[in-house]
Amino acid sequence: MHNEQPIIVGLDIGTTKIAAIAGRKNEFGKLEILGFGRANSNGVQRGMVLNIDQTIKAIQTALENCYASNPNLEINEVYVGIAGHHIKSLQTRGDIVRKTTDDEIKQSEIDQLIADQYKTYIPAGDQIIDVIPQEFTVDNFPNISDPIGYSGVKVGANFHIITGDKNAIRNINRSVEKSGLRVRDLVLQPLASAAAVMCEQDLEAGVAIVDIGGGTTDLAVFYDGILKHTAVIPFGGENITNDIKTGLGVLKTQADQMKIQFGSALADEAKSNAYITIPGLRGMPAKEISVKNLANIIQARMSEILDFVSFHLKQVGLDSRMLNGGIVLTGGGSQLKHLIQLTEYITGLNARIGYPNENLAAGHIDELAKPMYSTCIGLILKGYNVFENTENRLHGSKQMEKHASDRLPQPAETVESDDFSGIRVPKRKSLKGFMDSIKDGLIDLFKEEGDAHL
Repeated sequence: MHNEQPIIVGLDIGTTKIAAIAGRKNEFGKLEILGFGRANSNGVQRGMVLNIDQTIKAIQTALENCYASNPNLEINEVYVGIAGHHIKSLQTRGDIVRKTTDDEIKQSEIDQLIADQYKTYIPAGDQIIDVIPQEFTVDNFPNISDPIGYSGVKVGANFHIITGDKNAIRNINRSVEKSGLRVRDLVLQPLASAAAVMCEQDLEAGVAIVDIGGGTTDLAVFYDGILKHTAVIPFGGENITNDIKTGLGVLKTQADQMKIQFGSALADEAKSNAYITIPGLRGMPAKEISVKNLANIIQARMSEILDFVSFHLKQVGLDSRMLNGGIVLTGGGSQLKHLIQLTEYITGLNARIGYPNENLAAGHIDELAKPMYSTCIGLILKGYNVFENTENRLHGSKQMEKHASDRLPQPAETVESDDFSGIRVPKRKSLKGFMDSIKDGLIDLFKEEGDAHL
C-alpha cells in the first residue's frame, strides 16, 4: 500500500516566502515529508506575481533546496496555491429539468449542472477558478447533500463560484512552467489551509479559517457542513512590518525582527517601561524603541484586518454565536503574541491557532508544524484527494463491470462517486469527502481555458 502512494508536491508562492514540500501518505494516512525547500520571495506582492523572472528564480531556489534535502526526489508537477486581492466569490443558483424523470439521478446530470455554472457571466478579464456546490434540491426537497440515486423532474443547487484575474492566473502558470514544472491544479489558498488545520468537528460546529500571510489574509467560512464564504483581504504581515518601519523610523529587516521577537497584538499587555535598543546607522547614535509603541502599531493594523473578518462574517450572517468552532488562526502572521485575545475581543468568537501537524506523520521536521506551512501542506492533501478519487472511480468502474448483470441501483447513502471532478458532496459528511467535494475542480474545464495552461 505504502509503495503505491504517489509523491505529491505543494508549491506555495507567497509574498514573503516560496515553499515547496514533497509528501507521501503512509499506511496510517499521515503525510511523510520527503523533501522541503524554501526561498525568499521577491517577485510577489499582495499574493500576486508581478515580476515573473524574480519569481522563477525564487521557485528554482526553493526546488534546489528541496532536492538538497532529498537528492532522490524527482519533481515534475505541483499543486499551486492562488490568492491576491483580485480573488472574488459569488453565489449562484442552477437548475436542470431532467429528460428521463423516471430514472434515478446520475453523476453525468450533476456534472452538467456544474458545467453550466462555468457559463455564469463574470466581468471581462476575470476567469472562474472553481465552482463549489453547496446544497442540492430535487423538486421540492431542499438541503440534499447528495442527489445521486434520487428521482425527480428537476434537480438544482446553490453554488459558490470563485473567480480571479486572468492575467494574475497566467503569471502564476508562466512562472511555474518556466521553472520546468507543470501546474497540476490551482487551489484557492484559504481552502488549502483549511484542509491542513481543520478537523471533522470543526466542519460540523462551523468555523472561520483566517490565514494571515505576508501579503494577504485569506478567509474561508464553513457552516452546517458546507463552504459558505471565501474572501481574500489585501493586508498581511508585510503591512504590519511596513507600518513599524515607517512609524518608528527603522530598517525593514529591523522592523520584521522586532515584530517577531518583541511584538504584541495587544498594547495593554506590553510593558510601558520596556525599551528595545536598535544600533544606529553608519555612526549614528543607537535608537531606543518603546515596546508599548511597537505594540500600538501592531494592534492598529491587526485590528483593521480583524474588522474585515468581522465584516465578511456579518455579510453571510454568521457573526454572532453561529460559529461554535470559532475562528482558527493560521499562517505566519498568526504567531504574534496575544493575537488570540485580540481576535476574541474584536469578533466576539472563540479563537485558537491552527497547526498543520495533525496530518503529519511522526518524526517530521519541527519547522513544518508551524502555521506558516499550512497552505503548502494543504496543497499536498488536495493532491491526495484527487488521487484517491481517481483510484475510487477506477475501482468502482471495475466493480460495476463485474456485477453489471445482477447489480441493482444502490440507495443514495451508499453510492460511490465515480466522478473525477469530485464535485459530489457525500452523504456522510466526512472531512476527507467534504474536502474532495469543495476542492477537486473541474480539471478538464480548466484545460479548455486557453490561457490557463492546465
